[in-house]
Formats: sequence, C-alpha cells, structure tokens
Amino acid sequence: MKTSLKSVLFASAGKAGLLAVCAGAAFAAGETGAYAQDDQASQGTGDVIVVSARRREESLQDVPLAVSAFSGDDLDNLGAQDLTDIEAIAPNVTLETSRSTNTTLTAFIRGVGQQDPVAGFEAGVGIYIDDVYLNRPQAALLDIYDVERIEVLRGPQGTLYGRNTIGGAVKYVTRRLTDEPEARLRLTGGTYGQFDAIGSFNLPLIKENASGGYLRAGGAVAYLSRNGFGDNLFNGLENYNKDILAGRLTVDWGLNEDFSIRVTGDWTDDNSDPRQGHRLLPYTDLTVAPPVDYPVLDNVFDTRSGLNTPEQSVVARGVSAVAEWSVTDALTLKNIVAYRADRTETPIDFDSLPIVDLDVPAIYDNDQFSEEFQAVYEGDRLSGVAGFYYLDANAQTIFDVILEETGALPVVGLPGLNAFTNSNVDTSTWSIFGDFSFDLTDTVSISAGGRYTSDKRTISLERFTYLGGFSPIFGGPDRLPVNAAADLDADAKFTDFTPRASISWEPTPEHTLYASFSQGFKGGSFDPRCGANAAPDLDGDGAGGAADYEDQVEFCRFEPENITTYELGWKNSLAGGRFTSSLALFYSDYKDVQVPGSVGVDADMDGISETFAGVTTNAAEATLYGLEVEGLAVLAEDLAAAGDSLNYQFSLGYIHKEYDEYQGRTGTDISDLAVFQNTPSITAFSRLSYDRPVALFGKDGDAQLSTSFSYRSFTYQFGYPSPLDQPEVWLMNAGLSWTSSDGGLRLSVHGTNLLDKEYVVAGYDFVTSAPEFGNSPLGLSGVLTTFYGNPRQVFGTVEVAF
Repeated sequence: MKTSLKSVLFASAGKAGLLAVCAGAAFAAGETGAYAQDDQASQGTGDVIVVSARRREESLQDVPLAVSAFSGDDLDNLGAQDLTDIEAIAPNVTLETSRSTNTTLTAFIRGVGQQDPVAGFEAGVGIYIDDVYLNRPQAALLDIYDVERIEVLRGPQGTLYGRNTIGGAVKYVTRRLTDEPEARLRLTGGTYGQFDAIGSFNLPLIKENASGGYLRAGGAVAYLSRNGFGDNLFNGLENYNKDILAGRLTVDWGLNEDFSIRVTGDWTDDNSDPRQGHRLLPYTDLTVAPPVDYPVLDNVFDTRSGLNTPEQSVVARGVSAVAEWSVTDALTLKNIVAYRADRTETPIDFDSLPIVDLDVPAIYDNDQFSEEFQAVYEGDRLSGVAGFYYLDANAQTIFDVILEETGALPVVGLPGLNAFTNSNVDTSTWSIFGDFSFDLTDTVSISAGGRYTSDKRTISLERFTYLGGFSPIFGGPDRLPVNAAADLDADAKFTDFTPRASISWEPTPEHTLYASFSQGFKGGSFDPRCGANAAPDLDGDGAGGAADYEDQVEFCRFEPENITTYELGWKNSLAGGRFTSSLALFYSDYKDVQVPGSVGVDADMDGISETFAGVTTNAAEATLYGLEVEGLAVLAEDLAAAGDSLNYQFSLGYIHKEYDEYQGRTGTDISDLAVFQNTPSITAFSRLSYDRPVALFGKDGDAQLSTSFSYRSFTYQFGYPSPLDQPEVWLMNAGLSWTSSDGGLRLSVHGTNLLDKEYVVAGYDFVTSAPEFGNSPLGLSGVLTTFYGNPRQVFGTVEVAF
C-alpha cells in the first residue's frame, strides 16, 4: 500500500508540475476566473484574487486550503443553470439531482457524501446560502440566479464554517447590495420550451453618509420553466419538466461605519411534474384479458409510472439576519441567526409501471433554527476566527410502500399490502470552534484550529402494515393497521473534537506552498426507515425484536464516522502572471463509514420481498488519496485586434479509493467486492475561449466565443457493481456572448451536452442480488429503474440593466 501510494502521488505530482511549468512558460498574461474574486474584480494581470474561505478576505494564493470558486460572470459564461453544473468544472466533485426528485441534491466530494436523501442523516457535503447551513438535501438543489459567486471547499470543514462537514462544503453567495440604484431583467428561451424570466433590483433608500450609515433594499424574482425531456405515457404528465417560482428579498441597514445588519428572506415553489424513472426491464402479464405487454421504452426520458399520489410539490422558505460590528480596526463581531423550512410531497414509483408494485407516496417535512456567533480578528501577524454554533432541526418522513394484488402480482392472503412509516428525527447540536494563523516571518505562516461538537439525536418512529392500499394520510380509508413493525422512541448523544493545522511558505510572491492536517466528524443517528421489531438478539440475552426494546434501539442506531486528511498544495502565478494554477495532493483515512441500505422484507414468508426496511451500519473503513489541478492561462493576446485574447481553463481530479474493511450483512469482510459510489476515478474539464472587443448597436463591448469538454470516468451508482453503473462519458458545451462596456446589455447563446450523450446519474436496482450488501430482489415485477442527465439543450439569453 505505501509503495503504491508514493508512486502514484509522486508520479501524479510530477506530471502536474511539469504541465504547470511548461504551460507557464508558453502562456501569456492572465488571471484565473476559476476562483472567487472581490465583488466586481476585473480580469487581468495584477488583479488580486480575494476569497472568503477562511471567513476573512485574503488572497487565494495565501489560503492553505483546496478551494475553487466561480463568480457570477464565470457562471454566466459557462451557461450554468443550477448547482449540478458545478460538478463538470470542479475536480473530484459530484453534484446530481437525486433519483425521483426535482430539487433534492446528491453531493459527493473526494468520495464522501450521501447517496440516499434520508432524513436524520447528516450530509457529508455541507450546502450553504450566505453562511446559512442547509441541514437537509431536500430543496438544496439551488438554481443559479442573482449570484455573486459559488465556492467549493474540498476536505473536512469545521474550524471555519458553522456546521461541521466531513467531506467538504459548497457555499452559494448571493449578490450584495450596493449604493448605486439598478434594475436588471434577464430573459432566456430555448429548446424543450424553456422560458426563464429573472428580475432583480438594487435600491439605496438612504445613500451612505459621512458617518457610514445607509439603508438599502434589493432582491430578485425568478420564474424558471421548461417542458419535459420526455412524457409519462400512462397519465399524460410531462417527465423532467420544470416549473419553479423563486425569489429573495434583502434589507441592508448600516447604522454607521462600524455596525450593520442584513435581513434576507427567500422562497422556492417547485410545481414541476413528478420526475419518474426509465424502466430497463420488459414486463408481460398474460393472465389478464387483454394481456399486458410493456416493452422497454425507446426514449430514456419517457416513463409509464402510474403513481401520482400525492401530487408533486416542493415548497421552501428561509429568513436570516446577519449583524456585524467592527469593534476595532482588528476585531469584528458577527452574528448569524436563521430559520428555514421546506416540505416535499412526491409520488415515487419504483417499478415505473402502471401496475402497483413498490409504489411509494412520500412526504418530507423539514425545519431548522440556527444561531452562529463569530469573532474575527485581523492583526499585523495574527489573524483568525473563533465562534459558537447552535442548530435545532426536525425532519419528518412519512411514506407508504404499496404492493397491491393486481393480475399476475398476487400477495397470497395479504391483498393491497402497505408498509407505512412515520418518523421524526430531531437534531440538537452545539459547538465551539476556532482557527488562527500566525506569520512567523514574512514568508512563513502557521495555522491551527479545532472544533468541539455535541450532537443529540431523538427519533420517534412508527411502522405499521395496512391492507387495502393507501394509508389514511395519503387518502386511504380510516382503518386500523394489521400489525406494527416498529414503535420506537429513543435518543443518543455524540461528541467529538476535530483539530486542523497547516503551514504555508511563500518563497516568492508568485508561489505559495502549504501542508495541512485536518479531521472531520459526522454524527451518528437513527435510521428513520428501520424495521425495529426485526432486530436480532444483539445483547445476547436470548430475546430480540419485539421482545427486547434495547435490541430495537441498537438495531436502528448507527455511530459517527470520522476522517483524517493530509494535504500538500502549491499555488502559483508563473511567467510574470501569465499562468495561474493550483495543485493539491491529499490522503484520507476514512473510519466507521456509515453505510445506509434498504433490506427486503418478506412479510408473508413466500420467498419474495414485498417491502423494505432501512438498515444503516458503520460497516467500512477506507483509504482515499489523489490530486486536483486547476488553472487558467491566456494562450495569446492581440491576435486579430487590440485587446483580444485566447484563454484556456482546465481542471483535473484523480482519486484512488479503496475499502480496507467492509463488513457485509453476513458478518464477513467483503472489502474486495465493495466499490465507491458517485466517485469517478478521474474528472476533467477543459475550456477554450476567445475574447475580442466588438461594437454592436452603436455600443462598445466585448464578445466571447467558447467551447468546453468535461470528462468523468466509470462511475458506480451503488456500493456494489450494478447494471446501472455509468461508463466513462465526455460532454461538450459551447457558448457565444456579448456584453456592452457599460454592462447595460448582455446577449448570449449556449449549447449544453451538444453531442446529446445519454448518461445515468441515479437509479433503483432491486434486481441485482447482492446479499452480502443486504441487497435482494424486491418487488414482484422487478425494479431496475434509471434517471438520466439532461439531453442536448440550446438556449439564448437577453439581459438588460437599467
């Protein structure tokens, strides 16, 4: 293992370094747009790239972290429409729409994440809106509009950000208000009937006065719509369509130059049709008249899903207040208080057939209150942040799992079998954290931090079996259940201390090298789908299941997971600023990995699993290592006109992932069979753009023509090999834009997935028999259902500023 690790890392580092040096010698002046900049920092040699990744403004080259970010202009030039578009350009990152959802996010960074959007689980990757942590993946797939930048931090976070996250963080930063009045209207139209309308305004009610006082209001409203990529051939609904109304409103009040408070409210109403899957198995029933024959559909975006109860709906609301007080020139106190709530109602049709076989109507109801206090210090040699964080959150999950007696799908003696679950998982957590940097010399700086976290989980879980279809909460008749599979009330507490340290060296102003060590922690919890009464005799007292409540609690509970990451980095600006890049090498030791799973339950003991229960274990330990390279260069300037340039942007991620231990359901080590899901070994991005001053409509302006390719190697969808796994895929995008010099008019046209590749992003596999993983055939018709990334789209945009 050690020899392999050294050879891979050193070989990779050598290749990346050679690439950077050769490119730097050849490329002309430029500054990377792949990193967060100050509010409106322009591109060009000599500009200082500023990030807030460490809760204070500092040059990107001075930050000993693996961080990427993309400004609003960068995202416009890329044609990015929501968070899932970030995965193409950020190395070792996966951001996808969760299966059978429109606005639930599946996020992985460096092999760490959460596949199943189950309530009660902490996310492996934290999603933030303006420093407010989103505690659940529902309603976390954010559309990109009126955004200042999006930052992606790779590796454990906890000494700087409010909530500890074990894999990394994605920070969505909205556009800040200014002292200049402005209104913008943005209209987009494209294929599949796409029509987006975004209006935003910035209104200084009281302009900044001599004492620094001001009052500003602003916000944005977005209507985002699109016809379906396919159709539901059974009920006539569109499939993969979009119908979203969203907005934000902010009031920013500065009492004086030392104190300000900013209050923001946001909302999202998603009225899109259900996003149902494409069935890969044919189905024939010859026992009914006339016979039923459902071959596999030609269009991967079409479906025959019969379930439409409840009607699809996602509603999310949030409000936050941020107060900042500059006590002295060096010390700033900051307080962030927020409340968020979201509710998702969704019909999940596992089998994707008109018949009722594993139909799951579901409701996810989440709310959270968070409070964070920070003290930020910036002295001559010492800088840092110390803070306190508190989160109180509730996640309610309600769903049926229905199997009716239909044609050739009898459940003998149990007509209309329905496994009903109602669970509440409460999270109450607090922590104290700090991270400080000290300049030993003008070129050497050390940084150290730590976090103490206390998590408390409480679960209230009910699982019942009904006969006759839907439960009363989903419109079925009032009746008593025939039995209870779980009736559990329990709580657990988890605590941990996670340190971080780094050292950075700037041998010259053009180079920054760093080494860092960090630990991450993700608290344990209870599986809200657990069939507690099926618990084995875990404490050895001769009783289990319904006869032993302690066994039920232990069966449904899982423990925290931990990760330790070592990182080496190099950030540079070569050839007099003609080429900028960053390189990070990392090694992670991943312990007590939480492995969620769905185990088939054979209720009538006929050898067929009619329903499922969730079982989560700390089954695995793993080793992860790899590299990440990002950069941008100007290949040439003044090619055909004064001021024009040819630019090249790139990123490359490589990750080796290996389970050192993986305890299967049978108690044996199956580490040689287990694989990492949603973690391709190689991710790559390459973009070539040509910028040139062009006058249009009597206005001076700048035009940009670009094309890009993104690559993802073979990707496993689950922890075991499956027919749904996605082979390597290349995607091609292109764009043409023109922006007036005064910023008052912008025109653009973009094409995404121009080669119209079909690629799997999620799915359900209850056909592949992998008993070692707790996976067994589930459903009488067979369930092998896929969800795909967006097909080729072309859209044009007109944006006017007043």
